[in-house]
Amino acid sequence: MWVLAGLIAAVMFVVRRIRRGGSKGSAGGGAAVLLLAAFGVALAQTIVLAALTVFARELDVSATGATWLLTAFMLASAVATPVAGRLGDLFGHRRVIVTGLALLLAGSVVSAVSTHLGSYTGIVAGRVLQGLSGGVFPCAFGLARQRVPAERLGGVVAALSAMFGVGGALGLVAAGPLVDVTGPAALFWLVAALALLALAGMIRVPSSSAPASPAGRVDLAGATLLAGTLVALLLAVSQGRAWGWSSPGIIALFGTAVALATAFGVVERRAAAPLVDLRLLIGPRLLTTNVATLVVAVGMFAAVTLLPLFVQTPTALGYGFGYSPARTGLLMAPMAVCMLLAAPLAARVSTARGTRAVFRAGAVLAAIALAGLGVLHEHIVEVVVWCALLGLAYGLAFASLGGLVVGAVGQEQTGAATGINTILRTVGGAIGSVLAAVIVASSATAPGRPAAESGYTTAFLVSGAIALGAAAMTAARGSVTTDPVEAIL
Repeated sequence: MWVLAGLIAAVMFVVRRIRRGGSKGSAGGGAAVLLLAAFGVALAQTIVLAALTVFARELDVSATGATWLLTAFMLASAVATPVAGRLGDLFGHRRVIVTGLALLLAGSVVSAVSTHLGSYTGIVAGRVLQGLSGGVFPCAFGLARQRVPAERLGGVVAALSAMFGVGGALGLVAAGPLVDVTGPAALFWLVAALALLALAGMIRVPSSSAPASPAGRVDLAGATLLAGTLVALLLAVSQGRAWGWSSPGIIALFGTAVALATAFGVVERRAAAPLVDLRLLIGPRLLTTNVATLVVAVGMFAAVTLLPLFVQTPTALGYGFGYSPARTGLLMAPMAVCMLLAAPLAARVSTARGTRAVFRAGAVLAAIALAGLGVLHEHIVEVVVWCALLGLAYGLAFASLGGLVVGAVGQEQTGAATGINTILRTVGGAIGSVLAAVIVASSATAPGRPAAESGYTTAFLVSGAIALGAAAMTAARGSVTTDPVEAIL
């Protein structure tokens, strides 16, 4: 119960900041609304993860079927994010954020009601609607850049970046205790309440005087091809283990993803107003940052997937702790708290040492924490310590990504650039989750048998090596010609 009370207290703190912001549209109130909106979307993504076994039992579906409650959100979010970022740059970020929060609210209500009715199809449909709110993230960066004073922008951007990890971690923390006390539908009612609060606050924020590019248009051909690419890729990644990596369906999905991605590149190069400016994806100022984002997301989501599985393993197997979902959520609390504390720390260190230095520090700390989990996990105290360090590490890494992206592009490209970066986090998360599951499953002596402890050791160490690789990628200073913090301030 104290987890839920802490979550409510955090939300009420933000609400007080919104009200204390003073007059309509003040910078303080606007920043608090953006943080609440980003937090709600991030929480919605992972809040079902620790309760998938409960949903499988309640809805009488297989474990593979239950994972679609996570996959549906990620697919919808990956498709919506670049489109929303472009729409925000063209027609105003506030308008797109309001639409995204309305979709989050509607999807949460649909999922909650469907849970009460025992409708699996209804919950999946609601999760798709929730996932469409993923476009809130890139537009939140764009609106912050327009409305937050220059002296505060670095801190707000870092906090928004951190919300991706903080909200996701708190989703894991809150799910177990909340389900034990009130049932699985409460997960969606909680997200609905957050969406309603953020929507009410965002309505009080006035629109900008004019959109950044009023004469622009949306590249429908590019949007269709990008959506097809992401759907095919994430379906293949998320279902590869269930269908079989060498199955005709998975091979066809990967082939389709490659073909559509190639067509997307050709169309975008020729489009007068492309959905995604390829210079933002592979240009010299953002290529290293984007690749590092993808890599660090792989490592983080691999760890987040591994930890609940490891601590819930019955002790009779010689490892693990036999924890319930509720106790697993409590175990994740130090990670969430440290992620939250990392946001203001990242802002201070960025000012003193540069944003890339913060990212590298976070990635190196993540590598240390994951290596520690791989070799020292016999006692629960050890796991708690490594979880806390991992939370600090990824809090620093994600908090710095917003500054790296925003500082490398012009104001009119903020939504598009941060949208691309958010997509890479989503894709990396899907890849990381599957990678962790494949490594652990491969350690079983026979199909259907429990995984060996060596599988978890290997998976944690591989995740640590991936995080270290992300740190190495940002070591080449030529990837960003101007210090992002200096560009922001």
